[in-house]
Amino acid sequence: MVFHVVLFRPRPDLSAAARADLVEAIEAALQRIPSIRRFRIGRRVTHGAGYESLMPVSLDYGAVIEFDDLAGLREYLEHPAHKALGPRFMQSLEASAIFDYQMQDGDELRRLARTE
Repeated sequence: MVFHVVLFRPRPDLSAAARADLVEAIEAALQRIPSIRRFRIGRRVTHGAGYESLMPVSLDYGAVIEFDDLAGLREYLEHPAHKALGPRFMQSLEASAIFDYQMQDGDELRRLARTE
């Protein structure tokens, strides 16, 4: 599985109309891009863990988009719905970090460790 991880903080001056437009663009991308396997979005939770104060910047929201493979991620990135979403999304943000990860289940990791 490939995970597209997006951490972000919206601009404080983002209007309600701009927020609604952004949500609409995200929903359109989710409906139109077939390579998306799962989409999750949420707000950061703080609970007093020591690492919270070590973060150089606070990114209040996170989204994780799952794909079967790298080809699925590439299809997503090149899809017209994503191309429409991308500029709106970036213009709506004060800060962000976006990374892609190839992930495996823990059981798979243990199996790989035994065979390599």
